[in-house]
Amino acid sequence: MALKIYGVAASRAIRPLWAAEELGIPYEHIPVHYQDAATLSAPAYRGLNPNGTVPVIDDDGLVLFESLAITLHLARTRPEGGLWAVSRSGESHILQWTLWAATEIEPLARQWFHHTGFLPPEKRRPELAEAARAQLQTRLRVLDEHVKAQPYLLADGFTVADLNLAAVLQRLAVLGGEHFPHATAWHQRCMGRPGAQRAMALRQPQ
Repeated sequence: MALKIYGVAASRAIRPLWAAEELGIPYEHIPVHYQDAATLSAPAYRGLNPNGTVPVIDDDGLVLFESLAITLHLARTRPEGGLWAVSRSGESHILQWTLWAATEIEPLARQWFHHTGFLPPEKRRPELAEAARAQLQTRLRVLDEHVKAQPYLLADGFTVADLNLAAVLQRLAVLGGEHFPHATAWHQRCMGRPGAQRAMALRQPQ
């Protein structure tokens, strides 16, 4: 199989898994856990991802880490799958929204998650979780206004930009989504897609 995706679905690996499902790419899923220190530190794995993290892919010999870079690569190299833009301006907007997800949304969403559920209770700082959630509201307002007049981020329809941002905002409902009906409707459209549902099903114990 030409495409291999390393990483459990309950991690950032969900992003390339979702992209592969949307694009109809046959792939082999190697569910390396993000806490599997033995595998992540092994020379063979470090040869794929020197960061010792997930995900990483091997796309017919092209090895790539960073989940959002991976989804962009898959969409751009399989334009027939419909996740890439049809114009140069559309390509630029895909990059804009993907980088916005990475810089404006994910650090705050991650801070909230770490201090509400991921870290051991004794290491959580509720004030940091609340601060992150409060800061996210201004970002979510930007998204809400943008998708007020169109169903997806680009006029082209659903693209990898929507996939990337929706995946980063997977916890929108508890991050203030109730205050942003247009963003919530957009998120539900994205997460309700068959490709998203197939990818999310990989998070369940088999």
